[in-house]
Amino acid sequence: MAATLNQILALDVGSKRIGVAIASSTVRIARPLTTLDAEADVYMQLEQLIAAESVEALVVGLPRGLNGQETAQTISVRQFVNALQHFGLPVHFQDEALTSQKAKAELEARGKPYAKRDIDSLAATFILDDFLITTQPSVASLGASA
Repeated sequence: MAATLNQILALDVGSKRIGVAIASSTVRIARPLTTLDAEADVYMQLEQLIAAESVEALVVGLPRGLNGQETAQTISVRQFVNALQHFGLPVHFQDEALTSQKAKAELEARGKPYAKRDIDSLAATFILDDFLITTQPSVASLGASA
């Protein structure tokens, strides 16, 4: 029986949708997982993903204004993260500057049809990639940073 790999889940939180990406904490290669509708049951959906994917840490994209200032969306994301604390997992913020634009450009360059949901999950992948590049190999040793 193979050992279960612990996973890191990244979230690109928007007012309508939440892009989700995942990476193994050992292999550290991010990939899009899904996009959730930002509805009342989003925490239940996240709880199910966390259990099904053996998630050990969460990374949440933190939006800021062009000059690095807090915005209404920054405050909304911080409130969302406060609600994630009940999962008992470390939650890390990662700058999400231009990830949605980068995702849209990449999808357009592929020349195939795509939906807004695809942009969200790919943006979450870029957020997770950035986090993995800037952190030590063992996320578990980082502790909570939210």
